[in-house]
Amino acid sequence: MALTPSTMLDLGTPLPPFSLPAFDGRTVSDRDFQSAPALLVAFLCPHCPYVKHVRRGFAQFAKEYQAKGLAIVAINSNDVATHPDDSPAGMKQEASEAGYAFPYVSDESQQVARAYRAACTPDFFLFDRSRRLVYRGQFDGSRPNSEVPVTGADLREAVDAVLAGRPAATAQRPSIGCNIKWKLGNEPDYFAAAAVKK
Repeated sequence: MALTPSTMLDLGTPLPPFSLPAFDGRTVSDRDFQSAPALLVAFLCPHCPYVKHVRRGFAQFAKEYQAKGLAIVAINSNDVATHPDDSPAGMKQEASEAGYAFPYVSDESQQVARAYRAACTPDFFLFDRSRRLVYRGQFDGSRPNSEVPVTGADLREAVDAVLAGRPAATAQRPSIGCNIKWKLGNEPDYFAAAAVKK
């Protein structure tokens, strides 16, 4: 197994647009969130143990911060041919079990993941009102089998700053998780550079 860190896309990068199907059949677009003061794009999937480790904490975080105006969308870019648990049915089950109250969409072509330089699950990208990247990296320092509690401290700090009109701290730590399951021949060059063997 390869532990894979975030590629740490350059801060200030404009939001890569997306228009993707949710597991319930809706189409969800970045344009749906134009009025929100900030937008969080999270790359998740049902089967990953690193996502499973944080998902209840992330669901609670999402409910708390959606009430404050943060828009959230989760994207699953995994190849469902090799990982059938990550199918729309699996996403629906995950959302129900975790209590996700935000759109959860499929990036079947994997082009959106490539546009974000997403590398792992979970991987978080926070954009401010002008839709410039202000945070990317970990939810917090907790990992499976660690004794560190899941709090979302890193992401909370960044979102609090953005919603208050302050710049987010630029000292940011990459997320660590399972690599995105790329289709055969579709693995981007940046992913190979990001992978770290466990």
